[in-house]
Amino acid sequence: MNTVDYIIVGDGYAGLFFAHQLIRNNKSFILFSEGRKSASQVSAGIINPVVLKKFTTFWKAQEQIDFLKSSLQEIESYTGKNYLIDTPIHRIFHDDNEQQLWLKKSQNEELLNFLDKNFDHLEGVKNDFLTGKVNQSARLNVNGFFTGLFDFLEGRGFLVKEKFNYQELNTEKSEYKNIHFKNILFCEGMGVAKNPFFSDIAVNPNKGHHIKVKLSQKISGNITIKKKHFLFPVNEELYFYGGTYDREQLDGQVDDSAVEQLKKGLSEFYLSDFEIAEVNVGFRPTVKDRRPIIGRHPEHGNLYVFNGLGARGILNGCYFSKSLYDLIENNIPLPSEVSLDRFK
Repeated sequence: MNTVDYIIVGDGYAGLFFAHQLIRNNKSFILFSEGRKSASQVSAGIINPVVLKKFTTFWKAQEQIDFLKSSLQEIESYTGKNYLIDTPIHRIFHDDNEQQLWLKKSQNEELLNFLDKNFDHLEGVKNDFLTGKVNQSARLNVNGFFTGLFDFLEGRGFLVKEKFNYQELNTEKSEYKNIHFKNILFCEGMGVAKNPFFSDIAVNPNKGHHIKVKLSQKISGNITIKKKHFLFPVNEELYFYGGTYDREQLDGQVDDSAVEQLKKGLSEFYLSDFEIAEVNVGFRPTVKDRRPIIGRHPEHGNLYVFNGLGARGILNGCYFSKSLYDLIENNIPLPSEVSLDRFK
C-alpha cells in the first residue's frame, strides 16, 4: 500500500496550481489525469485585472495578479522555464465615448494601476479611436505550462495517466486501489457532474469556441488585442482569436454560428484576409456569483472540492489554491465569498 498526503483528481488550473502548493510544502501526492484536454488546456491564458466591457475590476484583482507572478517564479525554479508572457492587452475603442469613459475610470483608486492614461495606435488593425493599454495584464504560455508541469510531475512519479474510478474509492479507510491518502481533492471542472460526492455543487457549463487563424499580413509585436474577443500570436504561423460564451448549446460539437461570430468579430478590425486553421471547443465551469466553489465534504472530512474557476481560471486557480491549502493544513477558514457553504 502506497501512502500519500494527497490525491488530486483533475488536471486543469485548479489541480496544477494546488499541486504547486504541495510541491513547495514538500507534501507527497498523486495527480490523476484522464488525458483529455480540459477547458484549461485549450484556454487563451489571458491574465487580465480588468473587465474590458465595462472598464471595471473585480474582487482581489491586485492580490491575485501579485500572487500569480510570484507563483510562476516559484514554478520556474523547479521546471526551469518561465511561462509568463509579459505583454499587455490593448483594448480597441469603439468611439470617443469609450475613450472618455476609460479616462474617467482610470481616476478610480481601484483602477489607476490598471488603466493606462496614454492611448496607442496599433499598426495592421483598424483602430480609428486608438487603444487603451491594460497595465499588469499578460498571458500564460498555456501549452508550455501544462507540458512543463506534466513532465515534471511524471518524472517524479506524481502523475497517473488514467481516469479516476469513484467506485474504487473507500472513504472509510481513505484508500483508493493500492493508495492510502490523508486527503483527496476533486478539481474536475464540468466532470464534477459525474462525481457522486460533489455532483450537486452549483457550477454551470459555459461553452466557449476559439479559432486559430493564419493572417495574410502579420501584426507587429507580440501583443494581445481586444475588441469583442482576444487576438494574439500563438507561434510564427498561427494567431489565437476567441472566445465565445454560450450557456444554451451545451453539446460537444462545433457550432457554426459561433465560428461565424468569431469570423465577423475578427473582420471588424483585421481588414486583410485570414484563414481558419483550427476550431476548439471547451466548457468553462462557471458559478452565478462568478467566484470559485471551494470546501470540505459535509460527511467525509478529508474530501475536498475546488471548482467553478470560470473565465478567470488562471488567477482563481492560483490564488485560491493557497486558501484551500491553508484550510486543510492550518485550519484557516476560507473566505466566505468562495466557500462551498455559501449556497446552503
